[in-house]
Amino acid sequence: MAGIKALVGLAFLASLGITLLVLACALPQFNKWWPMFVLVFYFLSPVPTLISRRFAEAVEASSALIEVCIFVSTCIVISAYGLPIVLARQMTIVWGACGLVIAGNTVVFLTIALFFFFFGRDDSFEYSTW
Repeated sequence: MAGIKALVGLAFLASLGITLLVLACALPQFNKWWPMFVLVFYFLSPVPTLISRRFAEAVEASSALIEVCIFVSTCIVISAYGLPIVLARQMTIVWGACGLVIAGNTVVFLTIALFFFFFGRDDSFEYSTW
């Protein structure tokens, strides 16, 4: 039952983050859809972690693969925060929309991190059987 509650909570957090992103684009005073490109970073951010969990022997131990995947994940997250700041600095979007996108980024990346925290520990599936 705890897994279902965690899943519902994560779904609520993800919908809240996406709502903030849509508000940053659709409100009449903002009315620019350029911040939606942050969705690409949302989809790309868990990929390096999934790769490292797939190919590393033990996630707890340090290896070059795990370190590179953490570095790439960090670059993706920093890029997601940097894109709205660059757009606002270039006057493509206004600073209020930038603030909403950054708040949405924080909520969505917190959701992704909590997903790996709640559901990443008890991985009974063995990839070696492939």
